[in-house]
Amino acid sequence: MKLRTDLLKFLTMEDIAEEALANNHRYKPEPDLAKTGVGSLLPATPEERALELVRNQELIERLKQRQREANVMRSAMPED
Repeated sequence: MKLRTDLLKFLTMEDIAEEALANNHRYKPEPDLAKTGVGSLLPATPEERALELVRNQELIERLKQRQREANVMRSAMPED
């Protein structure tokens, strides 16, 4: 899969939070380090991987749409 760095500027905090919350159930804090928040991330199941792929595709489509909207707005602005 190609890394779409051109779409990064259209990424919002809500997009990041959504993905973090989707993976939150996999985080397991270590008993000794629970106070510091250090722990491990459990491996994803095949079903979770499939859902992650779908979420990634949806995110890419949203970012592409934001890019198109930004281009339309930029082209609609009068030149100096």
